[in-house]
Amino acid sequence: MQTHLNLLTATSQNTRNSPEREIAEKLESHFLAELLKSSGVGDAPSEFGGGEGEEQFGTFLRRAYADEMSKAGGIGLSEQIARALIAAEQ
Repeated sequence: MQTHLNLLTATSQNTRNSPEREIAEKLESHFLAELLKSSGVGDAPSEFGGGEGEEQFGTFLRRAYADEMSKAGGIGLSEQIARALIAAEQ
């Protein structure tokens, strides 16, 4: 009989290189990008703002930060999403 901890560890190992994990990381990355946007990361300073172009590059900066955060483990959201996707398939 598997304990709850063993089951979680086995599920975690099964999701590492799965398609569900890739989808979950992308979703977590989008979520993190929105959090970064809300916190003001990548916003142009008002004194020397560069206009529309600078706003677009701020989006690219937030997306790059969010992608790297997700790849590094993120906030644990991708693991939960991957588990839910795998459970839904079974």
